[in-house]
Amino acid sequence: MSSQQSQQSQASRTPARRRQRSTRLVVAVALLAAAAAIVVGAVASSSAGFTAVAAVLAVLAGAAATRITHSELMLARREAAQDRAVQAQEYRALTERRTAEAAVFAADMRRKIVEREEALDVLERALSSAQRNAAEQTLKRGQEARRADAAERGRTAAEQGREDAETRAAEAIVVVAELEAEIDVLRAEVEALHAAAAPRGHRSA
Repeated sequence: MSSQQSQQSQASRTPARRRQRSTRLVVAVALLAAAAAIVVGAVASSSAGFTAVAAVLAVLAGAAATRITHSELMLARREAAQDRAVQAQEYRALTERRTAEAAVFAADMRRKIVEREEALDVLERALSSAQRNAAEQTLKRGQEARRADAAERGRTAAEQGREDAETRAAEAIVVVAELEAEIDVLRAEVEALHAAAAPRGHRSA
C-alpha cells in the first residue's frame, strides 16, 4: 500500500516538475534570444557606447541562461537518482514478498506431502492386516471344506461353516481390493504434489 501511494505521489509530482523545467528552459532561451537581439541592434546602430552596453547585457544574459541550464541539469540528475532509488526499494519489496510467498507455498506443499505419506503408511498397514486376514480365512475355508468332505455326520453344520468361511473370505478380498485402490490414489496424489513443488522451487530460486 505504501509503495502504491509513493508511486501515485511521484506520478503527480512529475508533471509539475516537467512544467517548471520547461518554463525555466524557455526563460533561458529567451535570455539568449534577447542577448542576441541586443547585440544585433548594437552592431546595426554603430554606436560604441551602445555596443559596450549590449556586450555587457549579452554576457549577463548568457551567464544567467547558463546558470539556469546548469541548475536544471543538476536537478534532473538528482530527480533521476531519486527515481532509481525508489525503483530499487520497490523491487526489493517485491522480491521479499515473492520470496515469502514461495516459502509459504513450499511449506504448504511439504505439509500436504507429509499428510498423504502418513495416510499412505496407515493404509499400507491396513492392507497388510487385511491380507493376513484373507489368508487366514482362506485357510479356514479349506479346512472346513475338508471337514465337509470327510465327515458323513454333521454334514449340514460343516457346510454351514464352510459357507460362513467363504463369505468372510470374500469380504476380506473385497476389503483388500478397496485398500489397494485407495493406496493407488494416494500414491498418485503424492507424486503430483512432488511434481508441483519441484518447479515452484526452481522458479523461486
